[in-house]
Order: sequence, then structure tokens, then C-alpha cells
Amino acid sequence: MLKKYFRKLESIIALAKSLMTPKQFIFLSSVLIGISCSLAVIVLKTFAHSVFSFATYISGILKWSFISSILPVIGIVLTVFVVNRILNGSIEKGTSQILYAVAKKAGIIPKKQMYAQIITSSLTVGLGGSAGLESPIVITGAAFGSNFAQNYKLAYKDRTLLIGCGVAAGIGAAFNAPIAGVLFAIEVLLVDVSISAFTPIMISAATGALVSAIVLDESILLSFKKQEAFDYHNIPFYVLLGILTGFMAVYYARNFQRVEHYFSKLKLNPYKKALFGSTLLALLIFVFPTLFGEGYESIRTLSETDPGKLLDNTLFEDFRNNQWILLLFVGCTMMLKVFASGLTIGSGGNGGNFAPSLFLGSYLGYFFSKSISLIGLSKLPITNFTMVGMAGILSGLFHAPLTAMFLIAEITGGYSLMIPLMIVSSISFAISKRFEKYSLDVKNLAKKGHAFTSNKDSNILSTLDIETIIQCDYLTVNPDENLSKLVDLISHSNQVVFAVINNEKELLGIVHFNDIREIIFNIYRVKYTQIKDVMKAPPATIYSFDSMETVMSKFERSKSAFLPVIRNDKYYGFISKSIALEAYRMKLRSMTIE
Repeated sequence: MLKKYFRKLESIIALAKSLMTPKQFIFLSSVLIGISCSLAVIVLKTFAHSVFSFATYISGILKWSFISSILPVIGIVLTVFVVNRILNGSIEKGTSQILYAVAKKAGIIPKKQMYAQIITSSLTVGLGGSAGLESPIVITGAAFGSNFAQNYKLAYKDRTLLIGCGVAAGIGAAFNAPIAGVLFAIEVLLVDVSISAFTPIMISAATGALVSAIVLDESILLSFKKQEAFDYHNIPFYVLLGILTGFMAVYYARNFQRVEHYFSKLKLNPYKKALFGSTLLALLIFVFPTLFGEGYESIRTLSETDPGKLLDNTLFEDFRNNQWILLLFVGCTMMLKVFASGLTIGSGGNGGNFAPSLFLGSYLGYFFSKSISLIGLSKLPITNFTMVGMAGILSGLFHAPLTAMFLIAEITGGYSLMIPLMIVSSISFAISKRFEKYSLDVKNLAKKGHAFTSNKDSNILSTLDIETIIQCDYLTVNPDENLSKLVDLISHSNQVVFAVINNEKELLGIVHFNDIREIIFNIYRVKYTQIKDVMKAPPATIYSFDSMETVMSKFERSKSAFLPVIRNDKYYGFISKSIALEAYRMKLRSMTIE
């Protein structure tokens, strides 16, 4: 019955495509993708919130720390079961796979990503795993966009644009923040976008946010109503918070990858690995229950008038009115969040680092401002610092300052904190970028040689294959031959540069036409001059394993138009700078979304 319904819907959309212009169909597609993504968000958020409410209710009967420790173990083991029995034993995690799909796979994202992320992340995070739902939501949205485009045979540019629409709709629906959704799609995921491409992305983000806001209860979405006016006297403290969030983002990124790397090297079967990791996570949650799930409820609690509620139903509930104990609890939770998230995802669960970054930022903002207030240095607006801290960690961890600024501005319901948001986000980004070249999700790609950064030139160069521009048919010469042989080759070819090689095809040097121009018109010198007497060492040498970014850097430094290529210590061919630049221009044209 359901298949029949979808087939009928597909036929209606196909008919609409035949009656519309390509641009009109893209607009319709952006709306449909926005609706699809918002439905996925509704399912995920509702399930996660229901489980949290269930656990909170049970805490009135059983001890909170007990029930909140058991559920994540169940969730992670179930996730591993689903991955191994239903998803062929593997699932891609993290938004970096979208970048890779756009750059290396022509925007093709497997169909299973349309449901795999929803199922696995709902089990992991919904049952209390200490991770976020936003990355799975973003991947699901991208998969919706890619497969919709594939289904209706849209070109690469349109396919990439619809992937951006899915990403924007996912973030817009998850936070009721359409502007942040648009910025995230453009700032983090898409290589290049023209102004005209903003329209469908904005439509999709607005659609996702609208449907989510209508269907989901406000308590499920992360939102804040309580904030204080911005006081410019607090600017020095915001600067200090920016510095702290920058270093904390580096701390989180490095330790998260250490935990992931540790689990990837463990020689255990998936179920034993899941039990081992989830048991350690259960112990952390037993002591610090606020590590349970996404943690958005505890973020709200920190920003309210009675943050002591965080200690209710914990081992420290007898000290809920002791501000120093509460501060110590917040500080410990803040430092341990990275290990809770690393254990959740490293042991086999599925989730993202978007929510943990907001969690960590809010706790750091509270810890910093509360500490300043308690020691009597200044009376800071704790709620404001709690919210601005979220932008700092998000900016530093994902290298996305614009997304961070506007996301927090939207979920707080206004732009009165825009100045401190700008200060903290930019400082955090600068510090994080200084110590971590790549954002957290992109770092694994970089290790594999598929680096993506905010530098669009680097992004495009990383997608080019050096093999496609190496010219292996260049004529070569021997060092003991006289110059007449070279003159003959020049007169019968268009070559201006020649590699000088020995019998083992080892590169000894190069000869450029410009270097022998004066000699070749002197018959005597041509006859009695050997090639080894005029050859020169190449200004730079390219290796077949070099990246395109490295190749272009060598061209820039050497100021040469041709460079020889070495493979397995033997001469292999030449690369022309003009051909390399033409390949770059062609790739840029194909990747620019119009």
C-alpha cells in the first residue's frame, strides 16, 4: 500500500517536472526536500525526548543514575546489531562523507543513508548515548537531496544544490533556525555557491523550520527566552571566554579523536567492543547523569534561575544548594563530555558532535561566568555567557563562525547578543584554526588525503587527480648525445622542454629550448656540444603521489611552466602549468552552483 502511494507521488512529481522550467522544478524540489527532512527531524527528536521523559519519570521510582546508565548500553548494542544485520556491517558517520560525496562521487549518496542514520542515531542518542542527532539529520537530509536528484535525473550541479537544500532543511528543522541552516550548508559543506543558488536553499531551510515548529512542541526544540541586556563593560570577559572556548575546542577535537582511534585499534568483535565502551559510558553517566543523551535539557537548566536542579537525583543531590559543589560538578561534566561522546561513537554508536559542542559551550560559559561572580571579580550575566559559550565551541570545533553566531541568535529569539557572539565566535575560530588546521569532521578526510577547508582553492585542488594531467609522451634525450639530435627533435615536434635520462630511465636533468636558443644557430657548436654540457637540474620535481595542491605550490615556487614527474625513482613525464590551471578552471566551473 505504501509503495503504491509513493509511486503515485513520484508520477505526480515527474509530471510537474515536464510542465515546469528547470528553475521552477528546483524550487518545488527544495520544498519537498524541506518537508522530508523536517519529518525525519520530528521522528528523531520526538523519540529522543520521549525516552528522556521516560527515564526522568522512572527516576521517581528507581534511582536516576541507575536507569540512565542502563539505557545507553542497550542503545549502543542495538545500534551495532542493526548495523551488522540490516546495514551490511558498516555505516558512514560524520558530515565529512557529504563533502567527499560532492567532490569525489559526483554528489551520489547511497540510498541507505536515507534511513540508516535515522534508525541508528535514534537508538544510540534516543536511548541516552552522549552524542547529538544533528549530524545524522544533516546526512539524512543530504541523502534525500541526492537521491531525489538521481531519481529525476538532474545534473551534477542541481544534485549538489539539492544536497545543500537537504542539509539546510535539517539544521533549520532541528533548531527552528533557518538562517543557521542556510549558513551551515554554505559555510561548512558546499564548495562554491553563487547568489542565485541561495533561493532554493533558503526555501528548503524555511520549509523545514516551519514544519518542525508547527508539529514539534517547543520544549523538544532547543530554545531560550531568558537573557539579559548586553553590557559593553563585559567585553573583556567575552574576549577571555573566546580564548577559553578556542582552547576547549582544540581539547575536545584532539581527545575525541584519541578515543575513536583507541576503539578502532581494539581487536574485539563489534558486540564486545560495544559492551566495553558502553559500560565505561554507563559508569560516567552514573556519576554525572547530565551526560545522558543530547543534554539540551541540562543546557536549559543552566540558563534558568535554579541551576541546582542539575544535582537532583544524582550522587550529589544533598549539595544542590552549595554553589561551589555545583560549580565543581559543572566543571567535571564539562571536561568529561568529550570522553562520553568518544565512547558513544567509538564503541559503535551513531551520532554527531554538534549537540556535544553546544553542551560543552554552555557548561564552559556557565563555569567561567559563575566563577568570576563567586570570587567577587565582577557580577556577570550568567545566562548570556552560557548561551554565548555555545557559539564559541561550535565555531572552534566546526570552523564555522557564521553558523555559530546566527544559530545562537536564532534560538535565543533575538540579536541583542550579536556583539558578544561575534567576539567569542571569531576569537575561538582563530585560536582553533591556529592549532587545528582542519575542523573535527574534516580531519579524518585530511588524513586520507582528501582535505577540505574553508579555502575554496584548496578544496577544488584536492578533488583533482594528478594522473589526469601528466603527459607521458614527451620525447627524451640521452646525456652523451650531441646537440644535433636535440635540434632535430625540436624541429619535428612542438616540445620546448626535454628530459635527459640514462639507460635506466633515471632523470639526470632537463634542457629547455630557451636555454640553448643561441647555441642551435651555431652549426659548429651544435655538432661538438653534448647534451650533458647544456642540461640543468630541474627547478623542482613532482612525484606521482603528490597532491594537486603540492603540485601547484611547486609551480609557484619554481616559477617554471613545465616540471618533470618521477614515479618509482624513474622519469615518468611532464606536467604543464597551463594544463594544470585549465583543469582547475574546468573543475571550478563544474563545482560552482548557479
